[in-house]
Amino acid sequence: MADLSIEFCGIKSINPFWLASAPPTDKAYNVVRAFEAGWGGVVWKTLGEDPAAVNVSSRYSAHYGKNREVLGFNNIELITDRSLALNLEEITQVKKDWPDRVIIVSLMLPCEERLWADILPLVEATGADGIELNFGCPHGMPERGMGAAVGQVPEYVEMVTRWCKQNTRLPVIVKLTPNITDVRAPARAAKAGGADAVSLINTINSITHLDLDQMVAFPIVGGASTHGGYCGSAVKPIALNMVAEIARDPQTAGLPISGIGGIGNWRDAAEFMALGSGCVQVCTAAMLHGFRIVEEMKDGLSRWMDQKGYKSIADFVGKAVPNTTDWKYLNMNYQVIAQINQDDCIKCGRCYVACEDTSHQSINQLIDAVTGVRTYEVNKQECVGCNLCEITCPVQGCITMVPQDTGKPYMNWTQDPRNPRAEKVVEAA
Repeated sequence: MADLSIEFCGIKSINPFWLASAPPTDKAYNVVRAFEAGWGGVVWKTLGEDPAAVNVSSRYSAHYGKNREVLGFNNIELITDRSLALNLEEITQVKKDWPDRVIIVSLMLPCEERLWADILPLVEATGADGIELNFGCPHGMPERGMGAAVGQVPEYVEMVTRWCKQNTRLPVIVKLTPNITDVRAPARAAKAGGADAVSLINTINSITHLDLDQMVAFPIVGGASTHGGYCGSAVKPIALNMVAEIARDPQTAGLPISGIGGIGNWRDAAEFMALGSGCVQVCTAAMLHGFRIVEEMKDGLSRWMDQKGYKSIADFVGKAVPNTTDWKYLNMNYQVIAQINQDDCIKCGRCYVACEDTSHQSINQLIDAVTGVRTYEVNKQECVGCNLCEITCPVQGCITMVPQDTGKPYMNWTQDPRNPRAEKVVEAA
């Protein structure tokens, strides 16, 4: 049976599933329930200086799919609104009661070294396993010079990280903002400051939808609104890309990564790990479905690992990184063509409409003159292998993309004679 235990930047955890710093980790009651459900660790909701932050009423909104499925979740809640002393007291007790579980304490303070130097010994005294520097919160706190206001300036990231490393023996994890042009810059800065790991992504600036009668966005606070932090399954593709960018960057090579963003099941977690995450953090899925989702996550990941022959998490962490490259190094001579399985086709015509209206007009619609039955066939000469038909098809597996033997060797864009700036020989990165 697969071993789900991990060691992340020197911290041992019974499994790689942690709850992210958020409402689910706001207080001892929630955290204890999470540990009882089987979570390996938590990142305690961000602590700050006293007096504690004050939150507004009406804090969440959502982007819905069909049948009110929550695709994305938006919040304008700030860091903890409870006193520092109360939080520290509860962290101490919970860690004492659950010594085999990981507790990381999230912190956010103004950019004054004295404030960080003062709070770090207090956190260390709780017995917590590490700290996470919240440089990612995109709402409310940046207006006060904290959160993403720090995370968007690599020099600040490096400076505060170094302060923390100089004032605590605990591992320092730097939480990065996605609201930036190139996430590698703050990751490099964190490493330069001595960070033991980075975690990403934090939430994305967003407005989910509006009330068109009142002409105000949600969540509505006294007739007004503001942008908030977007999370949930909709942000997973963005998070995966940013994790991969750091994992394959030579300047941050070997820097442990805690993956965050849209993780709702074991497969999501495995994908983050394959791109370099040593552990994962979950928030939205737990808020929508409860703490017990970790049972399916652990069971599913364990079964998949057994099926693939992976004995430990470390066996596959980062295995997809070498296969993730820059566009210019992709094989220009590789070719796939769509193939429709007529036995599975339900004749809905979605593939035809999508291709005919918006793509390459490479699917033919054939209508039987007697029965009126429609049949759809791929015009192989016109198909460029874009995958649109496969994506729009409602029947999984009905349309497949079949690799073609072109008889041509590997050639990337830097070598392609059609490239006016082609180089003589450039191997794939």
